[in-house]
Amino acid sequence: MLARNASKSLSRTLRRATRCRRVTNIGHRHLASAASTSSEDHDLAFFFDQPPSFTKRFSLASPSSGLFGQPSLSSPAAFHQLAQATLLRAHLLTERIVRARESRDELLAVVKNLDRLSDMLCSVIDLAELVRNAHPDPHWVETANEAYEQVCEVMNVLNTHVGLYESLKVVMNDPSITRTLSREAYQTALIFWRDFEKSGINLPPAQRDRFVSLSSEILVLGRQFLGEASSARPPASIKSSELNGLKDYGLGSRLQQQSRFTQRDLLVYPGSLQAHMIMRSAPLEEPRRKVYLAANSSTPEQVDILEALLRARAQLATLVGSDSFAHMALGDKMAKSPENVHQFLDSLLDQTRPHARRALRTLSERKQTHLNTGPMPIIQAWDRDYYCPPEPPAPPVALPPLSLGAVFRALSRLFKSLYGISLRPAEVATGEVWHSDVRKLEVVDEKDGLLGWIYTDLFARRGKSSGAAHYTVRCSRRTDDDPVAGDLEPPEGGHGLVNISEEFEAGHRRQMSDGVFQLPVVVLLTEFGRPSISRGPAVLEWHEVITLFHEMGHAMHSMIGRTEYQNVSGTRCATDFVELPSILMEHFLNSPTVLSLFESTNSSLARKVGNHHEDPCHNIDTHSQILLAALDQIYHSPAALDPNFDSTKSFADLYLRKGLIPFVEGTSWQTQFGHLFGYGATYYSYIFDRAIASRVWKKLFSKDPLNREMGERYKQDVLRFGGGEDPWSMIGSLLSAPELSRGDAEAMKEVGRWRIEDEVGQPGRH
Repeated sequence: MLARNASKSLSRTLRRATRCRRVTNIGHRHLASAASTSSEDHDLAFFFDQPPSFTKRFSLASPSSGLFGQPSLSSPAAFHQLAQATLLRAHLLTERIVRARESRDELLAVVKNLDRLSDMLCSVIDLAELVRNAHPDPHWVETANEAYEQVCEVMNVLNTHVGLYESLKVVMNDPSITRTLSREAYQTALIFWRDFEKSGINLPPAQRDRFVSLSSEILVLGRQFLGEASSARPPASIKSSELNGLKDYGLGSRLQQQSRFTQRDLLVYPGSLQAHMIMRSAPLEEPRRKVYLAANSSTPEQVDILEALLRARAQLATLVGSDSFAHMALGDKMAKSPENVHQFLDSLLDQTRPHARRALRTLSERKQTHLNTGPMPIIQAWDRDYYCPPEPPAPPVALPPLSLGAVFRALSRLFKSLYGISLRPAEVATGEVWHSDVRKLEVVDEKDGLLGWIYTDLFARRGKSSGAAHYTVRCSRRTDDDPVAGDLEPPEGGHGLVNISEEFEAGHRRQMSDGVFQLPVVVLLTEFGRPSISRGPAVLEWHEVITLFHEMGHAMHSMIGRTEYQNVSGTRCATDFVELPSILMEHFLNSPTVLSLFESTNSSLARKVGNHHEDPCHNIDTHSQILLAALDQIYHSPAALDPNFDSTKSFADLYLRKGLIPFVEGTSWQTQFGHLFGYGATYYSYIFDRAIASRVWKKLFSKDPLNREMGERYKQDVLRFGGGEDPWSMIGSLLSAPELSRGDAEAMKEVGRWRIEDEVGQPGRH
């Protein structure tokens, strides 16, 4: 998913604690750079295609280098001790920053020390997040949960720490100090500043307490909402006669026989295989209508939880002087305001509507033929999948079965062509990884050498979190200019703990041409089928290839985005910018030239004819996504504070004004809109980045997708800055469109005018 956007400051670290991770091993061998490309290709493919070692078992009793080669992570108890050591160091560093107003030299170090403090806490929070989602040992998971809660609690306090804010305020109000800050340092300082103010730091004590109380209430309501969003809905009751003519004669006939044998109606649960089959294959409307109603229903309690969440967010925003939660959330995003988001959405809707209407007309003609009705019958919500069944994505040219190793080989070839960067297999020490499935890659630049490490945990197993995700376990950060000499001394008996934390940090550094840097480490999680001795290598479906390219787009952003401050490193950038590199990677899969990289001989596939198809209804789906983004803005507008606010009525009114398919009375799908919690007021971000990625692909790469000059331009103008530069300036420079650099309403409208090109026919991942 990414999973999957990243923390940018002390405040943001807590809010997006799931998006920052790290790691490595001091003793990593550096593979010989003189190895031939063909040899590297073979090694990489074999590395992923060999079956996991089933004889290797995780044992806490065996000698261990520790997770990611860190001795402080050799056992759950050691992890607990690391968390305590980090909290002690964080306390000492906090006290130092608070006292900075007593010394000009200390004021000059405030921004760097705030970034160190954030990195210190983030490293434990994000590591804990990975462990509790991926580790098979319940003892590790339990310790990770405890560490996560403990450090997040401290982070929550620091988010509203008046002393930290006052020291930063002195720095930001002193031109003689701000003039000494680099652009990146000043951008980092601004992020801290804005996040402190969004946390109600300037409020009187009673109101600040209210802010903390509301924040806690929102977290509780958010968890309840997500739980309800994923909960099972009551079944639809389907008569046997309503399944007559079902196209799936296997499962369909069994369903009919089951109903006749039991002499009872069939209970079809939303989301089940039977429900999907009925929506796609039942000729009669009635069973499809029933399943649709069941799948889109809500209880009054589910609606109440969502509306309480929206109301609490609105109250939080007004408490800090914002007109709405959307105004508060968007101030530091590319969009800057909900008004600008509406400019983008309306412009994009104007571009999309004609294409979506044509597709809808096609569906109406199919319905007319099927039911022998009058011209242009109305397409209802339960007709969409029947008259335009969703098809799995397929490549634009015929390809042989693609093993996991073949896909990584192609990725390495692509990165080599574009950036001069290769992926190389790396050995792991005992205890360095949490499961025998995990593979480790070195990311090596032809000029700069080792950039960082990617740990891949790609095969499905019980207990592992579902979906695909990119975890940044450790971000880039310059360390040789850390003002550690001024850190406060620990209390008596605390030196041992401090040493544990310091050693943990020191294990991931390398001398680069411009200083000593903490190297990034990321982890990729997916749910692919595992290879075995009997079945051979894991062979990926095309949608899985797309997923891997998407997540590797995030990973390369983390690797290339080398910055001096971890709060702006790699994927730690604006929410409405972070998906650009990953979505752009999907576009490369449209090119036969890129697909030729999958071949072991690297031969051209340009003349092969494939079974590629374009989903005729993808414009309808894009139109629906635009409406959901608009709904997100409505839900986080001042309307949420109206005593008569009705989330279902708002949904229905939006579809009445702008929808193509009629809203179905009696439904309230919004309680399943889980992104309302994690992407509150920013759900537009994904289609926004889709529009930008489409433009970048068309302008820079579509004609020559392996062009090194264009790859280097994209690398230097976008990827290397992470969140350290204004995204609008980066995009304006990349596209040679300086008018975008203003980042105003007209810039948002212009992006909306760029019609979204389909990324290999597949709805995107977050």
